[in-house]
Amino acid sequence: MSLFEAVRLAWAQIRAQKLKSFFTLLGVTIGVTFLIAVVSIVGGMSRYMQEELVGKLIAVNAFELRSRPNINMGDVSEETWREYRRRPRIRTEDVGPVVAALPPGTRSVQVSSANVQVESRYAKPRQILASGVSDDYFNVKRMDVTSGRLIAPQEYALGAPVLVIGPDVAKHFFAGLDPVGRELRIAGIPYQVIGVAESQGSAFGLSFDRFVIAPHSAPIRRLLNPHGVVDAVIVQGESPIIMLEAQERVRQVMRTRHRLRPSDPDNFALQTSDSALEFWNKIKSYMVLAGIALPAIGLVVGAIVIMNIMLVAVAERTREIGVRKALGARRSDITRQFLAEATL
Repeated sequence: MSLFEAVRLAWAQIRAQKLKSFFTLLGVTIGVTFLIAVVSIVGGMSRYMQEELVGKLIAVNAFELRSRPNINMGDVSEETWREYRRRPRIRTEDVGPVVAALPPGTRSVQVSSANVQVESRYAKPRQILASGVSDDYFNVKRMDVTSGRLIAPQEYALGAPVLVIGPDVAKHFFAGLDPVGRELRIAGIPYQVIGVAESQGSAFGLSFDRFVIAPHSAPIRRLLNPHGVVDAVIVQGESPIIMLEAQERVRQVMRTRHRLRPSDPDNFALQTSDSALEFWNKIKSYMVLAGIALPAIGLVVGAIVIMNIMLVAVAERTREIGVRKALGARRSDITRQFLAEATL
């Protein structure tokens, strides 16, 4: 029997037993589809975490010097929290030596943030994330405005009471109005809105557009931190290599300033996007393993089912096999026919 004849007979048999063929095909399709779906979902979630969540919080090729991490993905033990609370804060006196130690091709920004009550005569007061930043913040964050302008260098130097606000803040306090040139009050002090920032998007339903940004030396600093304390120093390098070099230099400076012995662990955090995603990467590895193992089990079970179906098919067609042998069919011809059916 030729291969063409075996395929023709197998195809005729498949058409004759449509239900069996359908369930066989369904089992294989479900297993393969599930495998593709799991791998795609894990890959999509990974990109989402990197680009939409952590990527929005930590700048590209940058790290943040903090007293403790501000992004914790996963359970943090009580002992770890107690150790965090004992850590010294990052102080303005630390900023000078840190900046002086940075290699060429880097820039740095001071940032302090807290939720404050913002008021306007156009809407009800609301708690908004307020940040006091130094110059270069908008360059490091790659943030621009859709209307108005960014904070000018002289406004940073003078600590002018000016604000760049997020789109959600503009929508709430100035619905239907142009916010630029209008006033918001924080702790009774009037601040002039000079720009509305581009939308920063959202992640897991958390909007990144509810913020106001002022110069670090503006009066708002008294609401964000005690005198002489900053939340973070953001350092950005022109490339990942420069960033790693800067990170090591900052570590040495801070260990010296905190008088740590060589055997002592760091009592500060140098937070990068990789460190923030460390917990997620662990979860992702388990998800990938499960995503491969479960469909593989399904495919094995499907293969066993198909084998049983073929065995039943052979047992049910004993008479047909006998007739074919009586007509001169060889064992190889019959085997070829059933293999062709299984392949199709």
